[in-house]
Amino acid sequence: MGEKTGNSGVNVLFEKLRKLSMKVKIFLGALLAVCALVTLKLTIKNFLYFFIVSEAVHAAGIIALIYKLFALKTCSGLSLITQQLTALFLAARLICSTYIEANIHTVLDLISLMSTLLVIWMIRFKLKSSYIKELDNLRLYFVVVPVAILAILIHPYIIDWSLFFRIMWAFSLYLEAVSILPQLRFMQNAKMIETFTGYYVFALGISRFMALAYWIIQIYETGGQRFFWGGSNYLWFLSSFVAEMVQSFILADFCFYYIKSFMRGQLLRKMPV
Repeated sequence: MGEKTGNSGVNVLFEKLRKLSMKVKIFLGALLAVCALVTLKLTIKNFLYFFIVSEAVHAAGIIALIYKLFALKTCSGLSLITQQLTALFLAARLICSTYIEANIHTVLDLISLMSTLLVIWMIRFKLKSSYIKELDNLRLYFVVVPVAILAILIHPYIIDWSLFFRIMWAFSLYLEAVSILPQLRFMQNAKMIETFTGYYVFALGISRFMALAYWIIQIYETGGQRFFWGGSNYLWFLSSFVAEMVQSFILADFCFYYIKSFMRGQLLRKMPV
């Protein structure tokens, strides 16, 4: 009885939210995001932990996919293109991270990369009969080529780094921002969401929110001076922030409907229109 009453109350709440105007919904969403940012700022003192949590959550999402592949013996609902893009940006970031300074970020990226390569191998060879290539129709070069051009044009200017590593770092950041697009396109084409794929995409959403929270808090703490820490290289910091914003907004809609379904005691089965 208690569960039914609780679910009924949640349904009523979401029904009221659904009837609100778009402006009110945007305001409430922004208010919720601000409350979350304030809570994070007050509870986490070392802001580098934001990136550690972001990378750890990303790794957890990939591990959920690996469990699905081995336990259910199917890769249905998964985009091979997104996994290839993920492996590409992780490899680029890992190369740069190892060159700059190996640390906990390097370890987490290595775990994520090895896990992603395992997922790719399973899709391409062990479970290829369940891979629906027709639905995974966003071309790899449509994403990689524009990102590579942007990285060549806008990258950090750091005296201690060679041009190659500066471009590679920018490439990894820009590619990460759009790497989820093939997976979202796949789910739109399939008109359904497989359970563990939903876990994975939701984990990416949480991961990107943590990374974006770091940027916003840093900008607030420095009174906007964060953009100018690179001197004349301010365009790089601005483009990095925009890249984080882009990926966060790409995933925001999915995460909203995922949380909504979860609070109703359901699983998100269809992509929101």
